[in-house]
Amino acid sequence: MTMRNHLLIRQARILQPDGEFLQGDVLIQEGKIRQIGPDIPGLAENPDPDDNLEVIDAVGLTLLPGVIDPQVHFREPGLEYKEDLFTASCACARGGVTSFLEMPNTRPLTTTQATLDDKLARAARSSLVNYGFFIGATAEHLPDLVEAHPSPGIKIFMGSMKGPLLVDDQAALEAIFSQGDRLIAVHAEDRTRIEERRQQFSDRTDPAVHSEIQDNQAALIATKRALSLSKKYQRRLHILHLSTGDEALLLREDKPSWVTAEVTPQHLLLNTSAYDTIGTLAQMNPPLRSPQDNEILWQALLDGVIDFIATDHAPHTLEEKAQGYPNTPSGMPGVETSLPLMLTQAMQGRCTVPQVAHWMSTAVAKGYGIPNKGAIAPGYDADLVLVDLNTYRPVLREEVVSKCGWNSFEGWNLTGWPVVTIVGGQVVYDHGKLNTDIRGKALSFGG
Repeated sequence: MTMRNHLLIRQARILQPDGEFLQGDVLIQEGKIRQIGPDIPGLAENPDPDDNLEVIDAVGLTLLPGVIDPQVHFREPGLEYKEDLFTASCACARGGVTSFLEMPNTRPLTTTQATLDDKLARAARSSLVNYGFFIGATAEHLPDLVEAHPSPGIKIFMGSMKGPLLVDDQAALEAIFSQGDRLIAVHAEDRTRIEERRQQFSDRTDPAVHSEIQDNQAALIATKRALSLSKKYQRRLHILHLSTGDEALLLREDKPSWVTAEVTPQHLLLNTSAYDTIGTLAQMNPPLRSPQDNEILWQALLDGVIDFIATDHAPHTLEEKAQGYPNTPSGMPGVETSLPLMLTQAMQGRCTVPQVAHWMSTAVAKGYGIPNKGAIAPGYDADLVLVDLNTYRPVLREEVVSKCGWNSFEGWNLTGWPVVTIVGGQVVYDHGKLNTDIRGKALSFGG
């Protein structure tokens, strides 16, 4: 397909940085937003043939900043049979996700500059959207944790993990928190409590027991521990996929200014009742919780106790999910449905469209110091998504782009589906069709 130098989006309902909407046009040149106004004249009628102008008729559509998904597992290298960077980035484009931050539990693990460089090179070759990769902490503290570049931060698995990436020894945690100033993102579940409860419930094989083994207390213990370390060393901390009301209430009372937290759509919209309907497709780490937890998490998000939204996209094959608990892996895909899920909540009055854009883009860019992203403003990168808030369509398995081929929200009737996704000023998704010639860029952090 032709690569365009200039792009003009005409008569969209544009979300502005102040949260208000403007009916108008956006001019994009060389990957940047150059002009926004009610009517940008002349360009569409008399374009310079050398400008290679593309015009998008956006009447009836809403223009939002592209989603930045700050926690995904895209399985490459080593587990490409579940997903790879190309298929995952295609799913991102379909879901309006223009940038992602990917986790280190691949094969080999992303724990060194060399393995980080390998992922960056792979993404440069195959990712349709922008990308960044966490460096994984191990019990043996490495200089790479401080120096590996570029990376959004250090990922610590405090539980729900086996092998070198499991870090629950206090001395190892102290060493990581005390050295350097890079953001630390934690998967907060307590391994000791999980192991004890796994023995306690060893006679159960129904998937619902997963939420009892890895219970609220296991999450709360680990979050308290991470928070204590963060406060001791004044270290920038991000709590991944907050799942319990207990943790939200803790942060409401004790959340230093340098601490942020995220929540997934799954933990807002699904609860333990999902095991009765979709079985192991509801199994993830940390697990789904009670309806009461849903409500407390929602309120914490609305009040700013929780800062932003991530999917924790973690696909497995249907064959793996069919093995029967406890042999089934935890995780579910999410990048294709996160934006319409949240926009549907907005249209139902649970929140507002500007809040969704803040949680899924603006606040993520701020939290990770990603420059020139997360807003529709002159000078910002043209990572954008046009959504249709007037049409409802169901989540259908046959439409899933992710290699795993399923979605836990199958059958849900959603609005706000992306119609056009733009990465760096290039149209990567347009009315159901992907432009697989487009490539994203490596993100930078701390700007």
